[in-house]
Amino acid sequence: MIDSSAYVHPLANVEEGATIGANTRVWQFATVRRGARVGANCVIAQGAFIDSDVEIGDSVKLENYASVHRGARVSDEVFLGPGVILTNDRWPRATTFEGQPKTELDWQCEPVAVARRASIGAGAILLPGAAIGENAMIGAGTVVRGEIPAWAVVTGNPGRIIRIVPEESRAGS
Repeated sequence: MIDSSAYVHPLANVEEGATIGANTRVWQFATVRRGARVGANCVIAQGAFIDSDVEIGDSVKLENYASVHRGARVSDEVFLGPGVILTNDRWPRATTFEGQPKTELDWQCEPVAVARRASIGAGAILLPGAAIGENAMIGAGTVVRGEIPAWAVVTGNPGRIIRIVPEESRAGS
């Protein structure tokens, strides 16, 4: 269901069975798969991909070519920069060991969770099972493979916490 106040660009691909909230904008070449739920007041930029069984909260911004794969949960007011990837398959293969094409029954989904107001920088990759805490900031190009606490600032490959924002600096954030 697409809310009547939402805008979907004519060149976007929103599959039947996807939900798009009020005042959300979905731009050209973006894909929203059936079973995905996108909240209100979101921006889904050019070429972004939202897989089935993904939940996107309210006031979320997915920049160009961000990819959010099956099972991911993205809370309210999250920013996903250009080219960010939220993965879900720890052992990706095209075929089974018998050489048959893999199906959904051949893998275990390990979804990613991103808590409220977190920001994920351009080109960052969140590996299966990653969990990002509230207000955390993940630097551009960072690879995250575990749990990141609230208010952490993380950079590198693998991602390392370089600081926790002190409480006195959090006002107005």
